[in-house]
Amino acid sequence: MKKYSISNGTYNLTVSDHGAEITSLLKNGRQLMWQADPAFWGRTSPVLFPLVGNYWQKKSRFAGRTYEMGQHGFARDMDFSLLSQTGDELVFELRDNEATHEKYPFSFVLRLGYKLGTDGVEVIWEVENPTDGDIFFSIGGHPAFNCDLSGDKLLFMKKGKRVLGNIESKIISLDGSGCLSDNSKELSLNDGELALKPELFDEDALIIEDEQADMVAVINSAGEELVSVSFDAPLFGVWSPAGKNAPFVCIEPWYGRCDRVGFTGDLSEREYGNRLGAGEKFRVSYTIA
Repeated sequence: MKKYSISNGTYNLTVSDHGAEITSLLKNGRQLMWQADPAFWGRTSPVLFPLVGNYWQKKSRFAGRTYEMGQHGFARDMDFSLLSQTGDELVFELRDNEATHEKYPFSFVLRLGYKLGTDGVEVIWEVENPTDGDIFFSIGGHPAFNCDLSGDKLLFMKKGKRVLGNIESKIISLDGSGCLSDNSKELSLNDGELALKPELFDEDALIIEDEQADMVAVINSAGEELVSVSFDAPLFGVWSPAGKNAPFVCIEPWYGRCDRVGFTGDLSEREYGNRLGAGEKFRVSYTIA
């Protein structure tokens, strides 16, 4: 495992080639990222590819064949190659191999970029289809941020304004599958704010669909912003491990999610899945500040 660091005087970023994962983000010396204490959760900011969440019964189907893959895919556990490093940007690349083909039927090129600016770090995802047919995939972030789970709050924003009223959150089934149930719950916001508390995550992640927000921030009791994640994703997750009162929360932009309980369709039929034609590229980003 090798780590690479860049700095612009305000932000100092460190990324590992294992998973191309952010391991540290300092702003003026203050650490924003969770530092992967395995007593709570041994990761900091894994990329979720080519799957966000779980397939139903860990299985997917394509062109008459069934594949098996664990939660969140394989990219987070693979070593990436460093493509380029400048004073303010790192770019890493991962390509398919025989081992990935056992779990996932498609060839792909996945590039992760990190670009420092005055307002934070832009995390850039690019998926390229090198084949002569369509490929299907999901991709998502899982960055974890230091916070007080019993004192800080989440602030939800949409188009520069606080989200008023409630936010609807989908619920993971209690059957242990890690897949989506047909139930949901309403999160009651106070001027766009939601108090963090450990029991908020008793039913696993909050899954928030339908572009209900495009920025989520952690703020303290005085209303000061500690960290924010801005995105243009169709859905996102908010998570901290159930029952642990962990000192972090994850704010996760997603282009895809877990299957619904009982889904047995083809990869091309998955909700929120992405299709990429021959030779095409999929490029999106989000910003941590």
